[in-house]
Amino acid sequence: MLTELVPAQVRSAGGGVRAAAPMIGAVALGSCAGTLAPSFGAALGGASDAAILLLVGLLFFELSFDGLPAARGSRAILVALGMNFLVVPLFAAGLVTALLPQGDARLGVLIYCLFPCTDWFLGFTRVAGGDTRLGAALIPINMIAQLALFPVYLALFAGVKVGAVLAEAAPTLMTWFVLPAGFGALARLLVGAALPERAAARLSESAGRLIPWAISGVILSLFAGNASEIFARPAMFGAVLGTVFVFFVVVYWLGEAAARLARLSPAEHVLLTMTTSARNAPLMLTLTSLVLPARPLVSAGLVLGMLVEFPHLTAVCQLVSARRRAARRR
Repeated sequence: MLTELVPAQVRSAGGGVRAAAPMIGAVALGSCAGTLAPSFGAALGGASDAAILLLVGLLFFELSFDGLPAARGSRAILVALGMNFLVVPLFAAGLVTALLPQGDARLGVLIYCLFPCTDWFLGFTRVAGGDTRLGAALIPINMIAQLALFPVYLALFAGVKVGAVLAEAAPTLMTWFVLPAGFGALARLLVGAALPERAAARLSESAGRLIPWAISGVILSLFAGNASEIFARPAMFGAVLGTVFVFFVVVYWLGEAAARLARLSPAEHVLLTMTTSARNAPLMLTLTSLVLPARPLVSAGLVLGMLVEFPHLTAVCQLVSARRRAARRR
């Protein structure tokens, strides 16, 4: 069954909420280490490369293309792609530019808002009664699209030509992204070929449970190594949190309008709500840390977005579930 192939961390909203705890803890521990013990913080910061390698490998080990056939001819998929890669990016660019001053934190928040989630949203979709079959089809589509768009967006909003971004990033991405991603994908194929379906699914679930901890390791190292610079601007980070909050509220209502205009079914409506309400911070944090290693405020903007996202997704899940229960009682 398809649900047996979905990674563990996306099979329940509780998994998404629990995943926020180690990330918040990583922010706190990294901040304390970098501020109170700078030499120890610098040592932790040096572990970021290993944490990134692990995270990339795990992300691609859990990536499945099994749901792709469900995407053929689906109106809901087309609406979701239009929202995720046209409407939401246009709104995000306008909002972030209007509310945040020019700088690395603004770039980090913009990168955070531009790219849709490829995993967490599916768990919330399932709990809220959405169409998880189509949701599974969105995972590889979203992943491929945003990998292609990342250098374009970075060039557009960071003021660097696409060719220059690719030329500067290519060696780093090859070593720190393409190779571990290839190993992760190859390992998944080998496991799928060598093990029975249920055993392979259990192994994928086990790997999926490690992803929040791998993300937390990246966050811990980034904050420990750059705490003094990151927290030198508390007012700016308050503005970052406020901007991300406004982004999520408006995007929710944009998704509601799109679902009604497209006359999606209730299950498809839930899917659209969840895929537009979640962002792909893990992959973007990884890519940004590799391509812009000397600009920690960019990564900090991404991390702060994650701190708002999980409470938001939990609230949206409860709202959508309550709406569906009320509709069934009518």
